[in-house]
Amino acid sequence: MKKRDNAKSYLLLKDIFPQNAVDLKMFSKKSIAYRYFRFKEKRLYAQSDFIGCMSQANVDFILENNIEVSPDVVEVCPNSIEPLIIKKDEKIIKQVREKYNIPHDKLVFIYGGNLGKPQGIDFLIECLKANKSNEQVYFVIAGSGTEYKKLRNYFNNEQPSNAQLYNQLPKEDYETLANSCDVGLIFLDYRFSIPNFPSRLLSYMQASMPVLAATDINTDIGKVIEDGNFGCWCESNDVEQFNKKVDWLCDPERRKQMGKNAREYLEQNYSAKKSYEIIMRHFK
Repeated sequence: MKKRDNAKSYLLLKDIFPQNAVDLKMFSKKSIAYRYFRFKEKRLYAQSDFIGCMSQANVDFILENNIEVSPDVVEVCPNSIEPLIIKKDEKIIKQVREKYNIPHDKLVFIYGGNLGKPQGIDFLIECLKANKSNEQVYFVIAGSGTEYKKLRNYFNNEQPSNAQLYNQLPKEDYETLANSCDVGLIFLDYRFSIPNFPSRLLSYMQASMPVLAATDINTDIGKVIEDGNFGCWCESNDVEQFNKKVDWLCDPERRKQMGKNAREYLEQNYSAKKSYEIIMRHFK
């Protein structure tokens, strides 16, 4: 298409593969699979006139590990959405919580999305175990993926009284449920050397929810969250720190201000209009 139409291409780089698979021990750098996919990755970068990365840490990683890529063509062009106006109606929140058997008098944390190896489900289970007797909080997990069965086995065996697990819900049902919760959760495996930046963050921000992220040390999502003052971060191999962050978020005034900050940060930095402007400035 580029040759035929003399077109330019803009790569929105959402995932850095195959290094993410190497981090999770799916295959080694010595394998044929790695060499094949690494060749395809480099070819993709070479064919792209511009590369938009999810965050600055992604930009730095690409340039450090692909010296043939020019810094002039790589920039930050993050995940984005067209923010919807979401009104917090206490009556609707009460109805939704009753529908899903979620208590009204507890701080509700929600994780929604993929339940696979990248999310470090073993750590999530450890966090649920550590908070099993915490009467202030309630955890809602909704999603699907290769590790769903592991989570389901935990719920079946332990039957925690302050947590629920749902298989992937229809989008509208999930959004309604998420908008009725208090804090959004993000999990990433602690072994990652690549700086993932999950798009799940945006749905929490749209709902004016503070965010608790438990991730590896190489992603900058925690820095973005804390610098924007709309949540907190800990490493995803430190249950004690996770529990401290949970307790810290139990302050309702703190959550209210952070939720407001989340919405404002979303509108200023992660709107579709902003992404459009970043991309189109190359083609005017």
